[in-house]
Amino acid sequence: MRGLRLSRWVAAVPMAALALATIYPLVFTANVAMKTRHDYVLDRFSPADSANLDNVTTAWTNVGMDRYVINSLVVVTSAVALLLLFGSMAGFALSHLRFRGSRALFLGCLAALFVPFQVIMVPLARIMADAQLMDTYAGLILAYVAQFLPFTIFLMTSYYTAIPRELVDAARIDGNTPYGVYRRVMLPMGRPALLSVGILNALFCWNDVIISLLMMPSPEHRTLMVGVTSLRGQYSDDIPVFASGVLIAALPVLVLYVFFQRQIADGVTAGSTKG
Repeated sequence: MRGLRLSRWVAAVPMAALALATIYPLVFTANVAMKTRHDYVLDRFSPADSANLDNVTTAWTNVGMDRYVINSLVVVTSAVALLLLFGSMAGFALSHLRFRGSRALFLGCLAALFVPFQVIMVPLARIMADAQLMDTYAGLILAYVAQFLPFTIFLMTSYYTAIPRELVDAARIDGNTPYGVYRRVMLPMGRPALLSVGILNALFCWNDVIISLLMMPSPEHRTLMVGVTSLRGQYSDDIPVFASGVLIAALPVLVLYVFFQRQIADGVTAGSTKG
């Protein structure tokens, strides 16, 4: 029993330190956002005197954060929907449909996971410019789909591989086409994986800066994270307003983590075990 308690303490202390290191920046940002610029200059680490939300109001209205939030919602929602549709269909095909080249196609998706976006950003920008998709919602949505689709296909293929092939064969014997098997069998059984992958892709797209900055250069089309980075230059002498913008951008991510932390963990570990 003494050894068990010691092992628990050995595991608990580093985890507690890691939790504090993660939570402290959020608490510090929220504290700075509630200060006036004068109070911040005097003492940036002291607790705020009161819950002053004037900086949040300034960041939301004067800077145009409301427009950035709408842009992000439109782009992220559309990109995640397309990723789930294409990723689930490709995952079903690669895991249960027999066709020539399926193995090579799956290995190609795996290889795409190791290609940094910086390697393909110039060709992507040229292609989007030739297609007249630069600085449009459609261009950014397609860029997100192209970037995160290999990850989605990999996780969905790993999940669907664990589903017994006998279920698919039974559905085919009942007269279902491959599309019918996908719609009636695979989609209902794949809901846990779809939820996990959808949340992860939403976080990836929401937190992105590089792709959005490349595809949406004009200020009126900026996404939320790009808008927050621009605050640093616009309000370099008013750190509380900048902290308020960071807090606004982080709030949706925090809500997702709080309510869907189990699904996020399941999505990260998807494919690590079979059966």
